[in-house]
Amino acid sequence: MPELLTVVHALIEQAAAPALQFILTGSSARKVRRAGVDLLAGRALLRHMHPFVAAELGDRFDLERALTEGMVPLVVAAASPEQTLRSYAALYVEQEVQMEGLVRNIGAFARFLEVVSFSHGSPLNVANIARECETERNTVAGYLSILQDLLLAFQLPVFTRRAKRALAAHPKFFYFDTGVFRSLRPRGPLDRAEEIEGAALEGLVVQHLRTWNDYSGGRNSLSYWCTRSGVEVDVVIYGEDGLWGIEIKNTRRIDGRDLRALRSVADDYPEARLLFVYRGTERLEREGVLCLPCADFLRQLRPGRALA
Repeated sequence: MPELLTVVHALIEQAAAPALQFILTGSSARKVRRAGVDLLAGRALLRHMHPFVAAELGDRFDLERALTEGMVPLVVAAASPEQTLRSYAALYVEQEVQMEGLVRNIGAFARFLEVVSFSHGSPLNVANIARECETERNTVAGYLSILQDLLLAFQLPVFTRRAKRALAAHPKFFYFDTGVFRSLRPRGPLDRAEEIEGAALEGLVVQHLRTWNDYSGGRNSLSYWCTRSGVEVDVVIYGEDGLWGIEIKNTRRIDGRDLRALRSVADDYPEARLLFVYRGTERLEREGVLCLPCADFLRQLRPGRALA
């Protein structure tokens, strides 16, 4: 109820009630902004609540399950995670989007949710998505804005600080949770399992890094690095915790070719620390790159602590 914010503001301003503390939760500020109500600027702290991370689950964390079902608390606790995931997107389409009148054509938006799932973990090409959806580019841009406002998706920009080469321009797209991505991504005879699994792994690691950064006070920026020639490093972390280049691979063996993009980052940024997260079981160092098993990396990732 947006009008509640005006009441909260008045109570905060009252000198006779200095000890009052309010905790307000919501899935989107879109309706509040549209209504033009008091947003409590300067009087409230903003906190984002993310899906579970491995450290929160402790011994209950299972990488394989996380890659298929995700880490949304409602899904983790469900008796039937797969069925819960299937209804999750429908809940947003029917209640958050349809009831609020955010889009005119709910069927076109549902189609968009499926099409954009192919961009999960990839640079975003709005024109291509519009073509697949058979709609206007501006419409797709509006849909993407709605996803971000509903906290269903986020984007990673290209890291351009002191760039020494021509870089790509498009941000990377991610659904906020791997399980939600898997529930929306079509699977059939023409869809390669390794493509879906690779995108799921990258998304799971990135959502952990995003949570780690937010819960650590947001002291770093998250981006990715990609040259126009296609040399790409999945995540770049820059801020108080240093400069990190992180490559995520759905492989159980380390091939020297998998480290080339990280070495390119090192050539441009000698101060960068390099991390390779993979599906193997050994922690080792290759060519100046620290290689960590994915499950181990996620379990030790805790707010306020170093990455590795």
